[in-house]
Amino acid sequence: MWHLVLLVPAALLILFLCVPIVGMFASSEPSALREALGDPEVLGSVGLTLYASGISTLIGLVAGVPLAYILSRKDFPLKGLLEGAIRLPIVVPHLAAGVALLVTFGRNSFLGRILGGLGLNFVSSVPGTVLAMLFVSAPFLVASAKEAFDRVPPRMEGVARTLGASPWRAFWTVSLPLAWRGILSGCLMMWARGISEFGAVVVLAYHPMVASTLLFERLEAYGLRYAQPVAVLLMAACLGTFVGVQMVAGRRHGED
Repeated sequence: MWHLVLLVPAALLILFLCVPIVGMFASSEPSALREALGDPEVLGSVGLTLYASGISTLIGLVAGVPLAYILSRKDFPLKGLLEGAIRLPIVVPHLAAGVALLVTFGRNSFLGRILGGLGLNFVSSVPGTVLAMLFVSAPFLVASAKEAFDRVPPRMEGVARTLGASPWRAFWTVSLPLAWRGILSGCLMMWARGISEFGAVVVLAYHPMVASTLLFERLEAYGLRYAQPVAVLLMAACLGTFVGVQMVAGRRHGED
């Protein structure tokens, strides 16, 4: 009987999470979808969203994995404070995050003037979109990668070291292969979080418009009929990429 008690709220939650998504796909008008597929603005915004989130994830991977490894293996003063600071963007309201980025990297800020002199502008630009996505989503990758490294026993690295491996080689041949699944999970979470970002992006880089900005604009200006196809195309692209990555990960797991 107690299994049924657990099953009812679980089933309700599953329905709550799945029904809106299925309903959105099922209720989409084929003519509106065809129109959206032929709309350069829609395709451009979806493509920009996937591109910017992919670049931000790549940057997060290159910088976040070493940081996660250091946090997992080293003890140093104020380590807890640093970990809290890294998680801070998760709890900061999205619009506030965008304002903070605009204050820091805007054209009239100290950093903005320096970077502008180097030809790098973050306001209303693709780099600004990448920067906003990176800020709000990088903590997810770092947290997942750190947890993955925590599960790798340090003694395994020690065994590699006793066999003559350098710390760098031990990291690449022992720690990273054992932690790759958690790192991949973090990359997916970061990528998805970047795609879904609206508040920080719209403040720092309204143009060129990513899909979430275009979706909001069309919903406000034209209503649900013109906004729904954008949402469907974006979700289809995300689901396709997600399933593809999962298949690759599953195939590699089988080979391992």
